[in-house]
Amino acid sequence: MAFSPIQTVDNFVWGDRISRFGRLGRVVATALQFLYALFRDLFSGGLTMRAMSLVYTTLLSVVPFIAFSFSVLKGFGVHEQLQERAYLFMEPFGDEGVEITDNVMRLVDNVNGGVLGGVSLAFFVYTAISMVQKVEESFNFVWYVSKPRSFSRRFTEYMFVMLVGPLAIAIALGMITSLQNDNFVQWLLNNDIVGPLFVATSKLTPYVIVSLVFAFLYAFMPNTRVRLKSALLGGAAGGFMWASLGLVFTAFIVNSAQTQAVYASFAIAIVTLIWIYLNWIVLLLGAQVSFYTQHPAYLRHGRLESELSNGMRERLALNIMLMVGKAFRDSGVTVNVEQISSALRLPSLSIAPVVSALEEGGLLTSNEKEHLLPGRDMASVTLDDILAVVRSGGETGSLQDPAWASEVDGIAKDVDMAIAKTIGTKTLSQFVDETERSIPSIRTA
Repeated sequence: MAFSPIQTVDNFVWGDRISRFGRLGRVVATALQFLYALFRDLFSGGLTMRAMSLVYTTLLSVVPFIAFSFSVLKGFGVHEQLQERAYLFMEPFGDEGVEITDNVMRLVDNVNGGVLGGVSLAFFVYTAISMVQKVEESFNFVWYVSKPRSFSRRFTEYMFVMLVGPLAIAIALGMITSLQNDNFVQWLLNNDIVGPLFVATSKLTPYVIVSLVFAFLYAFMPNTRVRLKSALLGGAAGGFMWASLGLVFTAFIVNSAQTQAVYASFAIAIVTLIWIYLNWIVLLLGAQVSFYTQHPAYLRHGRLESELSNGMRERLALNIMLMVGKAFRDSGVTVNVEQISSALRLPSLSIAPVVSALEEGGLLTSNEKEHLLPGRDMASVTLDDILAVVRSGGETGSLQDPAWASEVDGIAKDVDMAIAKTIGTKTLSQFVDETERSIPSIRTA
């Protein structure tokens, strides 16, 4: 049998050689499993492709996004402190980082000064919103969410992020400033025993803020329910990786005189692109940690695109319509794709295509809160209509009519007649009436 390094590492990480050494062994084994999963996902290409897409979006939207944030923060008088944090973010570049930040700030001042016309301003707002949308799409990819927010939810929630984000930063900066001016804090700083410890702790404050920002993004941006614990653990992991990346990148810049010699004036642009790309990679890896914390069953095998058989798709379509019909009958019950996924124990990526087919067939619809509803009167929807949607779905119409063998065509017609005879003319309304409550009701908070 041929030796496989990957299989050997897989067996070592997921075997019991480490975990059998008590609690410490289990902790080490879990850490290795997370590292294994993150490296596997990183080299599979999905995260890197989205990080590169986010780099392009960032180049277009960073100035309008910062300008919008500064406009909000000027009302609280803390925009200068945010500018200081921008210098801190670009600190790994050294003197070039100061130059880049100064250029960005000059552009921001021009935007805030009303230099842009109406069309240009609309373009800036669009690019700022598109950045948030790209982040949501990337997080949805990590969380196996196939359906984004509706347009109304996107607009309101994106504006919420763009308004509340700078406000949260203003509050955090205000708290830090007030603490630095507090008499008790000054006494602690001057204390020979507590002072050094307090100074060391205060240096961690920016990284704590970054971790909390990451955790907020992990909890809010995916179009699914993320547990607070998962978001916080992902945020802590992302903050740690971001801090470590800053140290490594700073050392790289200091010791890479060859880069400046080879690329000359292009070196700053190239290094900036690399820095932005690595930051997006860190953000997405933290999202993966958050996902695996909430769904540890995916740790070993990662992203496997499940494909359903025709029989499974037919059962799934009937289950979806049954659950939607029951929820529609009860005024206190709503149902969405995520809740159906949890109740049927199927990933939402497998459910979403069937839901889309039912919507295209006019049997399902959704409201602005993305709750699923019958597409028309349930008394006019037959079970044969439901099965027909998924049995005929997937045909593109790009092929000519097949020349079936007469024997095969005859058997297929017999199957269709047998199905029609079994379900008769039963409607969805009758089906909901007849079925017992074997599928649990799904209530929203």
